[in-house]
Amino acid sequence: MFYWIAEHLGFPSLLNLIRYQTFRTGAAVASALVIGLIIGPRFIGWLRLRQGKGQPIRADGPQTHLAKRGTPTMGGLMILTSMGLSIFAWMDLSNPYVWACLFVTLGFGAIGFMDDYDKVKKASTAGVSGRVRLLLEFAIAGIAAAVIMHSNGPHLYLPFTTRVYLDLGYAYPLFAAFTIVAFGNAVNLTDGLDGLATMPVIIASVAFMVIVYLVGNVKFATYLGIPHVPGAGELAIFCGAVVGAGLAFLWFNAPPAAVFMGDTGSLALGGALGTIAVVAHHEIVLGIIGGLFVVEAMSVIIQVFFYKRTGKRVFRMAPIHHHFEQLGWSEPTVVIRFWIIALVLALAGLSTLKLR
Repeated sequence: MFYWIAEHLGFPSLLNLIRYQTFRTGAAVASALVIGLIIGPRFIGWLRLRQGKGQPIRADGPQTHLAKRGTPTMGGLMILTSMGLSIFAWMDLSNPYVWACLFVTLGFGAIGFMDDYDKVKKASTAGVSGRVRLLLEFAIAGIAAAVIMHSNGPHLYLPFTTRVYLDLGYAYPLFAAFTIVAFGNAVNLTDGLDGLATMPVIIASVAFMVIVYLVGNVKFATYLGIPHVPGAGELAIFCGAVVGAGLAFLWFNAPPAAVFMGDTGSLALGGALGTIAVVAHHEIVLGIIGGLFVVEAMSVIIQVFFYKRTGKRVFRMAPIHHHFEQLGWSEPTVVIRFWIIALVLALAGLSTLKLR
């Protein structure tokens, strides 16, 4: 909005300032943070009033979680609201990548909302059917992937190499859609403890804030030997909005949580990060930076696979953060140690920019 005002209504000094993506990124962080902190208390009060018993707690989960009964869910709506207002205020809305990311974020958020609503309404941990969810997610991600491929080609770039890529052709939208859906669900599976998913999402967003800015700048991209994607730098502002909204939500989600993110937030944020990685041609690096989410998702896949075939469990409980709880780690210990792992993995992912 401010970009359009400055460009079309004749404010040259304002336009010169707003043209800087770094300025608008910082403004997006601050805007989303302030908006989230302002709307948070009333939003949580409204959710508590509307939901009554709050998010259903798994009876077969850790017994310590039963004390969380009554905590409202769908806090992702608060994240999406503060994110959305900040994005529309500071981003160049003529950029097609902005709309691709918004389409996935809001689309996945809507799917998560339906799932959360179903759980609260039925007072059950079983929400929308997994098949229905995946079908809708792949439809949304597939459309976004096709838009992105039309703009920057069907190339899968390999890390630790200088602009070496695989031309996937018409298979690229399938690969890109899988990346977006897989990462959305990986973040969703990680969101099981107070603050566990929020901070790693913030860390990954900061990492991709750097990546998309460098990818979008031809001089930096050429120097580092990474793919140059014109217009991708605008997504640094998108990442900034995620960081600001995530920090505001973490203020209320810190243990003991006053509100849960729910599928509304976790699916939306995971899908957004997956889409940003696809735009930047850093899909493989996403697996490094978001390695914590990958491990969480793989722990569930491994547990289900072995249990169905042998009747035995590899982990005491899946996702893997519950395994450590069963080993006797307190919830804050698990959360903070996983944050440290997420930070280390983000730094490892950023190192691929230079190790070529």
